[in-house]
Amino acid sequence: MTFTPPPIPPSLPPAMAGKRRFASVRTIAALVLREMSTRYGRTPGGYIWGIVEPLAAIIVLSIGFSLVMRTPALGTSFLLFYATGYLPFSLYQTLSATVSRAINFSKPLLKYPAVTWIDAVLARFLLNSLTGILITVILLTGILTVIESRAVLNLPPVVTAMALTMILGLGVGVLNCALSGLFPIWDVAWSVISRPLFLASGIFFLYETMPPLAQSILWYNPLIHIIGLMRTGFYPTYTAAHVNELYVLGVSLTCLVLGLILLGRYHRDILNR
Repeated sequence: MTFTPPPIPPSLPPAMAGKRRFASVRTIAALVLREMSTRYGRTPGGYIWGIVEPLAAIIVLSIGFSLVMRTPALGTSFLLFYATGYLPFSLYQTLSATVSRAINFSKPLLKYPAVTWIDAVLARFLLNSLTGILITVILLTGILTVIESRAVLNLPPVVTAMALTMILGLGVGVLNCALSGLFPIWDVAWSVISRPLFLASGIFFLYETMPPLAQSILWYNPLIHIIGLMRTGFYPTYTAAHVNELYVLGVSLTCLVLGLILLGRYHRDILNR
């Protein structure tokens, strides 16, 4: 008696595959609109607070440090120096935090077959990336227009730094989304681990001004490379020799791949918790 294997199901015709891709795009767009209405539509001022909050933080930092320092570490403007450090850090924090909560935020919708966990992750990533870029452009343009900073804008390093920030935020967010879904205590552990990043990412200082021992430790923080690269786009005399873009990209992609593997394998378990 011979065994006949079951026939291989035919692949989707191009028209049906195209419809699925279009449906996924529509799903992501719907999730983006839902996120916008939930996050910004219920508070007075809406998107204005997205600009006011980082601007207030930069002003407070500038005023505080100007009281104890005559000039910033680079240039003549405290506002520009701290903006070039704080804005990339803020974008990373926002992306990693929102992406890490993507499945929990959209859990009721993920019960429908048309909505996948990838749609939820991409929707939060796209919305917060575009919002962060818009806020960065508005604030930096305003500072360069109003303040006499003597800065010389060089766009390629700025664009590269923002792109690396987005990839890093996505990678860390996806990995944390998987880990926090599998191990609820991870949220608390990560908040403790990441808390020193605000002080250790080069927002307030230059990497080159740190002692050799501190430099050898801080170098492994991807954000110190991103912020150093960001500042080379505004200060032509600053070289930031410590910056290694491949290192940042490697860390980001490693986190992203690990997170995608874990979510692909365990997303149903996470949804059912």
